[in-house]
Amino acid sequence: MKERKIVITGLGVIAPNGIGKEQFWESLKEGRSGIKPVERFDTSGFKCKMAGEVQDFTPEDYLGTKGLRDLERTSRLLCASAKMAIEDARLNINDDNADDYGVCTGTTLSALWNISEFGKELITEGPRFTGASLFPGMVVNAASSQVSIRFNIQGFNTTISTGYSSSIDALKYAIDFIKMRRIKAVLVGGVESLSLANYTGFYRLGFFAGINGEEVSCPFDKRRNGIVLGEGSAVIVIEDEEDALERGAHIYARVNGIGNCFEPYRIGKYHPEAIGLKESIKGAMRNSELNKSEVDYISASANSVIVQDRLETKAIKEVYGKYAYNIPVSSIKSMIGEPFSAGGLFQIAASIGSMYKGFIPPTMNYEIADEACDLDYVANKSRITRINNVLITNYGPGGNSAAFILSKWN
Repeated sequence: MKERKIVITGLGVIAPNGIGKEQFWESLKEGRSGIKPVERFDTSGFKCKMAGEVQDFTPEDYLGTKGLRDLERTSRLLCASAKMAIEDARLNINDDNADDYGVCTGTTLSALWNISEFGKELITEGPRFTGASLFPGMVVNAASSQVSIRFNIQGFNTTISTGYSSSIDALKYAIDFIKMRRIKAVLVGGVESLSLANYTGFYRLGFFAGINGEEVSCPFDKRRNGIVLGEGSAVIVIEDEEDALERGAHIYARVNGIGNCFEPYRIGKYHPEAIGLKESIKGAMRNSELNKSEVDYISASANSVIVQDRLETKAIKEVYGKYAYNIPVSSIKSMIGEPFSAGGLFQIAASIGSMYKGFIPPTMNYEIADEACDLDYVANKSRITRINNVLITNYGPGGNSAAFILSKWN
């Protein structure tokens, strides 16, 4: 049986530096950051004050007012970006074809706000007086389920929660469903929302920039000292190429290779040889059948953590050899912060813009070179160039890593 080719036909994005694909792409091209002082909660008890917060999002503009009270912030973000993606792909989902569509979302921390609020009421008010409306949002699949409910998507609904690699892992899961002919098209999403609970967690772990240095996201720079947390949502529509052509869809790009790996090392620690990341990149390259010299750009997972950026540089050099020094590498997290599970989908959204607008997003805030990070990081200014193939990496402490190759569709 002929293997099905998978393409991307729709995109919706709500990012700290832009809502909607055009605003997001323009911000990346101009190097505009969405990192700013936090407004959602009081940060007076923290040494750190910044985040990649979505501050100009009005959910009523996208979802109307009906049923909005039942949606917590994460579901509002995901449902709004899903609506954008459905409209962008010109999908007509109805009772007759609802089984042809599925939803697969990468998220990990999205339920923390509901859990913390419910727990607080449980302690202060007692079990008989807790707000019942908080309870449904305590499960990690709540946001993904709300997308299916709101848009009548009945094929399947799955949430992937693997930390930093969740978005690309969700994409791989969705691709497999299409290739097995169990579904025609899937909304693949990544979402995280900022809350006092997850902000406090990362802070207490000592993971934030600003605790032991300058509070800035500066991937690959020698000043880097931790992440700036981010939030937001991105959704793409993927479908079989033949189905997309048959319905006259606009095709953005082609799925051209994907790989993931779990390295059982230590919780919250990086393997000193980045074995999982290297295996993920090799798997993506092997599945794509591209030559090393055909990769035009690497959208890196680098998030301004000292160890992570060094290990990612090391992995790229070991996989690509002499070609590594010819491939531009940049990190959009210098402009949006670390959105955790949503990172991979933001990178895909950005890379589609790179292909169609002809630019590589810069690594902002790059000032001091680090001898351990010696590749071309497209420092501080976007680069105008033609892009056909992008390698996207997702990586972090804990063992999960993933890589994905996106190719321009011709």
